[in-house]
Amino acid sequence: MDYEVASEDVMAEYVYNRSNTKLIVSSYVNGTKPSAEELGYLIACMQSTGADVLKLVLDVEKITDLAPVFTMLSHCQMPLIALAVGSRGLISQLLGPKFGGVLVYGSLSDKAVPGMPTLLSLRQVYKLEYINADTKVFGLISNPVGHSKGPILHNPAFRHTGYNGIYVPMQVDDVKEFFRTYTSSDFAGFSVGIPHKEAAVGCCDEVHPLAKSIGAVNTIVRRPTDGKLVGYNTDCDASISAIEDALTERRITQKGVLGASPLAGKTFVLIGAGGAGRALAFGAKSRGARVIIFNRDYERARALAKAVSGEALPYESLDRFRPENGMILANASAIGMEPNSDQSPVSKEALKAYELVFDAVYTPRNTRLLQEAKEVGAVVVSGVEMFIRQALGQFRLFTGGLAPEAFMRKLVLEQF
Repeated sequence: MDYEVASEDVMAEYVYNRSNTKLIVSSYVNGTKPSAEELGYLIACMQSTGADVLKLVLDVEKITDLAPVFTMLSHCQMPLIALAVGSRGLISQLLGPKFGGVLVYGSLSDKAVPGMPTLLSLRQVYKLEYINADTKVFGLISNPVGHSKGPILHNPAFRHTGYNGIYVPMQVDDVKEFFRTYTSSDFAGFSVGIPHKEAAVGCCDEVHPLAKSIGAVNTIVRRPTDGKLVGYNTDCDASISAIEDALTERRITQKGVLGASPLAGKTFVLIGAGGAGRALAFGAKSRGARVIIFNRDYERARALAKAVSGEALPYESLDRFRPENGMILANASAIGMEPNSDQSPVSKEALKAYELVFDAVYTPRNTRLLQEAKEVGAVVVSGVEMFIRQALGQFRLFTGGLAPEAFMRKLVLEQF
């Protein structure tokens, strides 16, 4: 029954006639972001109706609007259901059981509702029946966040290793406000995605030296001993080691001489100067490659080139840049990502100058760039391989233990 019509007389009639029926009184909170105090007052008023269960439905503009909702779920003295509407409200359902929510909503797979998980994902991915008050919360901070495969990897891995954690997508607009709001030790670790990898550095209390030199973090862990946020970058080693392993395998096949990094002395052409691009640039430089950077924003490319003693060139000249054959190409931009999977940052003809092509985009697994690179004879490395490797690094940081590599690799490859 809606709270607005749950008058004393109406309630008395229902209570008298209903025998064993339970009564939910529901209120829709619209408009401005309610504080914990305002929600507390509303709940107190709703309790006075004599309801058995209370339900709050809220419109949320930002993920930080949900903090007082979790506070209410934790402290309410009677059963409470909370449902936040909109894409930023998704965690209201996924984390509801941890904070004391008595009921969770899911949508049918063929009738998607923004901010509502599908029943299939609740059953197979999140398995909320395992969640309790002690469950540690991890998640991807990104915008957009819908493309992420993190939940289908980390949640089964937590259960496989017996770790009491849940990994959820968090659509975040303002990363600084997010960390100012969610300060509880319940929120134990985060993957950091587009476009927050650089801004998130400033949110950390401490930053690992490699991440500091790169100027981007993709992993943040709340240290249990003092609650400080510590930033790391697992993108760098993940992407560079995937490229090196592919080159090494090719050289072994060709009976080449193995020694230093196969990237040493190579021309390393990089597209994109954001967080992932910075990780690739610093990684390639550390292996002795000559780094050439192309980015739509030339000033960003120039700043990154200066940091790695490389060179920045205008984005428009990318297709014409063919000073030699046998170069390495790495795409760290979002070009070719679903739903724009028909796009490629480089023409097929220009790809003939490259020995190896790496694409950080992993949705789809086989991007147009990789398809065309393979057709012209280049070695190709999918973003899926980088995704697996950086996720293994994150899982170790999240849990403070070993990651089940074979299990996680199998999971990812089954999903792509």
